[in-house]
Amino acid sequence: GSHPTTHLCIEWLIDHVKKSNRVLDYGCGSGILAIAAKKIGCQSALGVDIDPQALIASKDNALLNNVTIEFIESSKPIEIKADLIVANILSSALSVLAPVLAGYCKPNGMLALSGILEAQENHIKEIYKEWFDIINVTRKEGWVCISCLRRNK
Repeated sequence: GSHPTTHLCIEWLIDHVKKSNRVLDYGCGSGILAIAAKKIGCQSALGVDIDPQALIASKDNALLNNVTIEFIESSKPIEIKADLIVANILSSALSVLAPVLAGYCKPNGMLALSGILEAQENHIKEIYKEWFDIINVTRKEGWVCISCLRRNK
């Protein structure tokens, strides 16, 4: 949890999580962001990752933190319309995941994108503006977190 992008995402969650929220942590890794969302007080959290080892670590970390979170592999069917999505993964993956993440987000839901270097910010914004309005960008040590609002369609 010491990486600047993790800090940016946790700050975003602190600012946006409400008790009624369903949160999706896409590319959950160790599960830290899903765990943080539950600790902050969201109704439910779902963690998704491509790596089976990451899912094992996430489940273990959730148990250690006394929170109930479902963690599933990204190849499995994912049935969610999330109020909040956080995706702290490399910009190359974020570049291709835009339509997928848009599909998981409720209209007027929010998305935090991180794992993005400042030099990659405009490229990612350009891709996501088809589905989302960019509402804020926070920065830390050369990294950014882009906060987006899902447009009604």
